Amino acid sequence: MRVKSFGRWLLLGTILIVPLVSLSQAGQQKQTLIVNGQPGEVELVQIEGRSYVDVVALAQNANASISYKGNQTILTLPNCPTSAAAPASAPAAQPPAAGFSKGFMKAGIEAMAVVREWRSAVVSSIQRGLPVTDIWVAGLRDSATQNLRLASVAVNTDDDRSALQLLTNEYNFMKQLSDQLVASGNSMTVVSPNDLANNPLNQKIVTCGHALAAMAGSGQFSDDGSCQ
Repeated sequence: MRVKSFGRWLLLGTILIVPLVSLSQAGQQKQTLIVNGQPGEVELVQIEGRSYVDVVALAQNANASISYKGNQTILTLPNCPTSAAAPASAPAAQPPAAGFSKGFMKAGIEAMAVVREWRSAVVSSIQRGLPVTDIWVAGLRDSATQNLRLASVAVNTDDDRSALQLLTNEYNFMKQLSDQLVASGNSMTVVSPNDLANNPLNQKIVTCGHALAAMAGSGQFSDDGSCQ
């Protein structure tokens, strides 16, 4: 009776163990882990939604070192190899800056002011009946030339570049008028205030100066033809 009873228990235990082993194996899914895209494979086991890997195999595949300290396992990974750098894309073309740059605005206003001063001195001389001589005109002309050069150095935007051309035109108009009046003084030709007021160059200087002042106030280039 005891032998039969033991046999029945052994048979029952075997029946219970087989399903448990089957369930355990069914819950395991073996996959392959590739480290840093390098050759070599590490077996990855998933059990009930969790992934497990042999740390020693992982260290060997990743050229890492493994050490033990007390109940700690220390895995030291080397610097991971970087993938080939993607070719740098060309920087997006930046639209040209609109409006006047701060430096050009300052230099341009100063250039305009010197030309106005130059014209005012000439007008004052004519109104007082005095001849315009190259001796005192030279200083104003040289100052205007220097300020125009400084404005050209300060050009930074498309609007700066376009406005510089109009500033240059204004300077050239004033130089031509000044040269005419100096020539008249040298020939002892009297130029009356009315003659000066009706002079096309003088009128062009005034009109262009107003246009430049309005443009400076707006902060952006515009050309109404006054300085052409």
